[in-house]
Amino acid sequence: MSKPLIHIAWEGDSKEVLSAFPSEVKSTFGFSLRRLQNGELPRCGVRPMASVGKGVWELKTDDVRTWYRVMYLSQIRGVIYVLHAFEKDTTKTDRRDVEIAKDRLKVIHQRLREGGKSQ
Repeated sequence: MSKPLIHIAWEGDSKEVLSAFPSEVKSTFGFSLRRLQNGELPRCGVRPMASVGKGVWELKTDDVRTWYRVMYLSQIRGVIYVLHAFEKDTTKTDRRDVEIAKDRLKVIHQRLREGGKSQ
């Protein structure tokens, strides 16, 4: 018997932004998110984002044009919360992107305290 699939909750415009990424980038992130749902490691670069909050990770990939990132909150109550998807063109993550992820993380924590699960 297989274990139930972990749900993915998309916060803010993260799903729309990721959907606008080039096909190869979308495929890389989609495959990595599916692996996370199955309790496996992603196939792209990943790093902890303690600057955003505890349990927040960043998926990383790139193409010839730019770098792409997806920040997510690791599984809580069977849900992976995708906080933010964005492009960047420098090695440093823009303060605005960190703040967007932090704000969405606060909203999730508030919902969880109130007994909600996802959007």
